[in-house]
Amino acid sequence: MVRRIAVIVAGMCLLTAPLRAQGRVEVSVGAGYTLSEGIRTDERIILGALYDHAEVNSGPSFHLSFGVYTTPQFLIEFLYGRQSSKLTAEGPGIKTDAADLNVDTYHGLFTYNWGEEDAKIRPFASIGFGATHYGFGNTLIAGASVDKIPGNTQFSTTWAGGVKFYVAPKVGLKFTARWTPTYIKTDSAGYWCDPFYGCWVVGDPDYSHQFDLSGAIVIRF
Repeated sequence: MVRRIAVIVAGMCLLTAPLRAQGRVEVSVGAGYTLSEGIRTDERIILGALYDHAEVNSGPSFHLSFGVYTTPQFLIEFLYGRQSSKLTAEGPGIKTDAADLNVDTYHGLFTYNWGEEDAKIRPFASIGFGATHYGFGNTLIAGASVDKIPGNTQFSTTWAGGVKFYVAPKVGLKFTARWTPTYIKTDSAGYWCDPFYGCWVVGDPDYSHQFDLSGAIVIRF
């Protein structure tokens, strides 16, 4: 885990080296709590019980970001986050923890900060694109002959807003509300027919959503 974070930070430093000569660098480290949800799955029988829903439990999370100001208001960032969770299998009248789960998110962000560069209070809004990785631990269903669930990485976006309070010229506090929808799969939702173009299958995409509230320490260079 420490090695992964070190590689991420080193990569961000190399990628943003040309920009750092022109703008200010901002780093933040924070923690919070993430409300998560799962998706409906194909029906599966384990130990005589029917399961048809995979739920990602809510849990604590932490975040690390590194960004460069290209203008006094516009910030390009890279954000890494991890939520500690469990995968819960659910079915009619039954619910059980299926596996330990870490949810890792990797996003490039475009952030706009309102106010002057040296203002003590700066509201901000962000949009980002990247990926969410689901890393599963050992299976927790006692007595079930279920192999360890393989990890899975999916495309995700992230949308955030919040405010920064600078208690010193280079040090501040950041409070953020973030929504991260992750694409999981697309189910068939029937057919759509047109008298000129014919018929085609209509897809119903499934997303797993994360809603995160966090606080962070911000340092500017």
